Amino acid sequence: MNNNLNKSLMGLALTAVLLSSVNASAANTKVASLPLSAERIGLQLQQYQAQGAGPFSAAAGQALWLQQSEDRSCASCHTAKVTDPGMHQNTRKPIEAMAPSLTSNRLTDAAKIEKWFTRNCNWTFKRECTPQEKGDVLLWLSLQ
Repeated sequence: MNNNLNKSLMGLALTAVLLSSVNASAANTKVASLPLSAERIGLQLQQYQAQGAGPFSAAAGQALWLQQSEDRSCASCHTAKVTDPGMHQNTRKPIEAMAPSLTSNRLTDAAKIEKWFTRNCNWTFKRECTPQEKGDVLLWLSLQ
């Protein structure tokens, strides 16, 4: 029970840090007090907010991650437990764990975040993901 409470409190603290960075000025490209991934995630969430999204929900992000579209979901390749490595459904190519807590270069590059959202949303859902969906998934992943 204590462990679950600690995880919940850690998640809330990280969410507060991420959301506070979302409120940073768009001109502010460097937030010295945040690690690179938290800074990058905050800036990315800020961009999605500028496109009309927000507030973001980690629960909605997880739900989208698990949502089936025909025979696919994000979890089909990346696994439902994002601390585990995945494998591409068609190519069988291994995929490192999505959790930034285990894969240090995860969620650190805005261009890569957008590239993979574009590619994977089109492959999985046969459409672009909305800024709201991207922000929800990004927030959820950042807490893993």
